[in-house]
Amino acid sequence: MPYIQEDERTDLKWAIDDLEKGIDTAGKLNYVITCICLGYIYIKGEKYQHWNDVMGVLECSKQEMYRRFVAPYENKKIEENGDL
Repeated sequence: MPYIQEDERTDLKWAIDDLEKGIDTAGKLNYVITCICLGYIYIKGEKYQHWNDVMGVLECSKQEMYRRFVAPYENKKIEENGDL
């Protein structure tokens, strides 16, 4: 998880507030993530390093999402329903 300073989180709150209004399908989620990534490229410029930054962030976000949220959920379900 990108543990950024509290003031930096506040600066980005607008993005979170707007996103919570209507991301109810995987397609919308994909669209929003893609737009954010392309916005980063637009600001930073199109260079291999910047594309690499985006790909790295996506990969690390995926792994952190699994570690923090999916794995505990799976463990809870194992306790509820039994293991394989």
